[in-house]
Amino acid sequence: MASFNAQDGAFFFSGSSILTRDGGGLASPPDLAGEFPGSVTFRVSDLSGGTVACVDVPENAALPPGWKSEEVRRILPLVLEDSAGPLRAFHFAQWRRDSAFCGTCGGPNRDCEDGTSRFCPACGRVEFPRITPAIIVLIENGSGEILLARNRKFAPGMYSLVAGFTEAGETLEQTVIREVREEVGLELADIRYEASQPWPFPASLMVGFSARYSGGEIRPDGVEIEDAGWFGPAGLPKLPGPGSVGRLLIDRWLGGQLRHTHSQK
Repeated sequence: MASFNAQDGAFFFSGSSILTRDGGGLASPPDLAGEFPGSVTFRVSDLSGGTVACVDVPENAALPPGWKSEEVRRILPLVLEDSAGPLRAFHFAQWRRDSAFCGTCGGPNRDCEDGTSRFCPACGRVEFPRITPAIIVLIENGSGEILLARNRKFAPGMYSLVAGFTEAGETLEQTVIREVREEVGLELADIRYEASQPWPFPASLMVGFSARYSGGEIRPDGVEIEDAGWFGPAGLPKLPGPGSVGRLLIDRWLGGQLRHTHSQK
């Protein structure tokens, strides 16, 4: 994804896809005019103090020769220590579609000059992009194994870490405890922050933790989780592909690189 540099270019989005030239990378500013009838161009500040142009293309638009479309989540790299780049731009593109009208009076919203907020001329309400915190946790059992669970929505045979959204009034650590208890029936100790990642599918901030198993028997809830179990390095099932903080935590565990090493008390 290194070729997706916002300098002197623009991000083109259509629904959940990013549009690029066949050669890869961004389109240049002259391409903004007339390539896609009905598209909307806007600018968003990047994390280095500049701005980048974004183009929201109608989902049913035909691609001109030399363009290709790819699902955003399939091509973005893990974004943990660098600028969010296209993840940030994609988040704003989705948010603009969902914030066309004021949530207070229903009037049409307009973009603020910095491109990171919108306002309603009728009532003055200012709106910022929605960001929903969610946790994902790698649980060790003290016997060289981690807990992996299979969500009903996963691809066949795939397992991952327990994850879930933070509810009103919760700390992130409380979310970890509740989600694990609800989904697989386990109790935890030594909950430690490990890493985070913007994940605009549709508008999340994924916060990764590690924790130590402290009690309980695995009981999948049967609603979201249909199976779960302890797995060692030699017997891992199919895992999510690279590009998520969950996979990062698993890879760090396999390499002995988690921030903290938990031991069974």
